[in-house]
Amino acid sequence: MIFFKLLFKAIAFLLALIIAIPLISTARVWWTGIHPAEGSAKYAVVLGAAQLNGRPGAVLTARLTQARDLYKSNRVEKIITVGFSQPGDRTTEAKAGAAWLRANGVTRNDVIVVSAGTDTYTSTVAYAQKIPDKSQQIFVVTDPWHCLRAVTMAHDFALQAKCVPVEKGPNTLENASRRYLFREAGAYLAYITLGRRGIHLSDHSSKQASESAVRTGHE
Repeated sequence: MIFFKLLFKAIAFLLALIIAIPLISTARVWWTGIHPAEGSAKYAVVLGAAQLNGRPGAVLTARLTQARDLYKSNRVEKIITVGFSQPGDRTTEAKAGAAWLRANGVTRNDVIVVSAGTDTYTSTVAYAQKIPDKSQQIFVVTDPWHCLRAVTMAHDFALQAKCVPVEKGPNTLENASRRYLFREAGAYLAYITLGRRGIHLSDHSSKQASESAVRTGHE
């Protein structure tokens, strides 16, 4: 009888964990996304998103606009654009972003182009190498629900990172879907449980799906 009671308690505890862990993860993604960084930083890092022949898509334009606004308000000194190209592209996400920034009032010398990275992890690896002084504050500019995972990865590379989520575009707090929130909660859990142990599950396909949904009006 004692054995069955202990077994029941163990099963109940495991079930509680199965329910609680995703809920806590989702809550952390939501909380981070609704609390933008304050103050100033040395760099704003614009994480890549789709571009078409050098023209940033809606998601990337929203991130670039947010970074430019930070720059214009003297909250950041320089902007780092990150992102490689997809098959068939004529340029990279980073170069397309840099061209947009320069055409919209950002001084050429204040834009750092990092044409590398096809997902959040490889992009973080790439731009972290361009920041020699890890004590300097950086702002990661991305979508609200993407903030927690992007900043967590930056912290794992010893960067002093905070997130400034976009305030315009298809993935703002008002426009982003619950599907995006839950997907990011799962991706965050995958990173802290597997990614930190060297098992990296690329979010490249999910990023493409999200951007495709934006173009068709479904996300």
